Amino acid sequence: MRQYLLKPFFLTIVFLYPFLKIFSYENDIWGKVYCDGKAVPGVVVTDGFSCVLTDDNGSYNLNLDKGARFVYLSVPSGFISNNQNSIPKFYHRIVNGVKNVYDFCLYRNPKNDLNHSFFVQADVQLTSKDDLNQYETFLRDLLQYMESTSFGQDVFGIDCGDMVGDSPFLFPEYIRTTSVLNMPIYRTIGNHDMTYGGRTFEYSYSTFEDYFGPIYYSFNKGKAHYIVLDNCFYVNRDYQYIGYIDEKTLSWIQKDLSFVSKGSLVFIIMHIPSSSTKILRYNSLLQDETSNASSLYQVLKDYNAHIITGHTHFNLNVCFNDSLMEHNTAAVCGTWWKSDICVDGTPSGYGVYRVIGDSLKWCYKCVGHLDDYQFKIYPVGSADEYPSDIIVNVWNWDEMWKVEWYENGELKGEMKRYIGYDPEAKRVCLDKKKVLYDWIVPAKTGHLFRITPTKGINNIEVRVTDRFGNIYSQFIETK
Repeated sequence: MRQYLLKPFFLTIVFLYPFLKIFSYENDIWGKVYCDGKAVPGVVVTDGFSCVLTDDNGSYNLNLDKGARFVYLSVPSGFISNNQNSIPKFYHRIVNGVKNVYDFCLYRNPKNDLNHSFFVQADVQLTSKDDLNQYETFLRDLLQYMESTSFGQDVFGIDCGDMVGDSPFLFPEYIRTTSVLNMPIYRTIGNHDMTYGGRTFEYSYSTFEDYFGPIYYSFNKGKAHYIVLDNCFYVNRDYQYIGYIDEKTLSWIQKDLSFVSKGSLVFIIMHIPSSSTKILRYNSLLQDETSNASSLYQVLKDYNAHIITGHTHFNLNVCFNDSLMEHNTAAVCGTWWKSDICVDGTPSGYGVYRVIGDSLKWCYKCVGHLDDYQFKIYPVGSADEYPSDIIVNVWNWDEMWKVEWYENGELKGEMKRYIGYDPEAKRVCLDKKKVLYDWIVPAKTGHLFRITPTKGINNIEVRVTDRFGNIYSQFIETK
């Protein structure tokens, strides 16, 4: 008799389970990830706090954190999400108390992403219609270059923030303009993209979220893993912020990386640099560096990591060790659209990165120039500090580069590196009728080189070899 009574009981439970689940677990969300109507297992799904994998049926279940705004995917290699006006749609905004089921549709990447390319732009800083017109010229250069050099590879973009200059109302115009690229662009928030005047840090990124989705997320291409972060921490006093990664984000990074094999190629994308030197500055609340950068480095210690940033309006590469390097990217807007060079003399341009399996090559492409334009020579008398010297600015230099000079075809040796001001940047920034803001000043840089030419020699060649063995050469005549 007992077994006959239990049977209808279990049937009732099975029937009511979906409804009981809704009422019993009001903070739970669930759904399915599919492609071409088929389940996609092993996809990381997150609410920005917890991370789970989809099961063999492509299903997931998350106990939603009360602070969660989105549920989203770490799009796996071999797949792409829908792309609307250059915005990858890998996320759903959570409708609390109304909706519990969030499904995701992925698409097979028509291109093999094992080998892929991406460009990096930083600090577009749109404030006006005139800025937009100049930005369109920049994009034409970028599009032509990427189309002519991608060789059918998967291509996407990364924007390191400051898309607008304290003008969130220009986000729609920025989106409309960049949509000409017809490729996904993964964006991070910059300090000039924040909404100021709210009572908390959390309010500062609300407008950005409305247009671009979560402020931190990840995705995968081939063997590479990409993590996009917000390290612009608004401290709610006038226009005050610091470079800082909060505990919520650091904890999420650790969970996200738990699904990535140690030793993998990992990219960290954020606005403010982690550090401009190998030696961290402590006991300071910094606007141009990340105050708790060491905490980020600790999380990345088991990976081959490259940090890609913007913010400073100059170009800089820092090799912290054999498995950690930072690439700080010069500004699209140059000197705030009043000059096509940045405060360190780097021309307006963009970074280009080529991933081949788990290896990486990169370069800096100057707008309006061929890709072999990697340095500029200044004649004797250009630099106040060294009036008798020829000056060379090698904007994408790092410690693996070599800068040599020849006199009448004879190798004379390597040029002397020094820290100083680019002559043209100094001239532009000190001309207060030329620049947009009075506070703009030239920035000292360590990618300057000098030599004192031999008297009577009028044929000088500067030959630069990058870390990948590419050789670039320019000549200058002395008087």
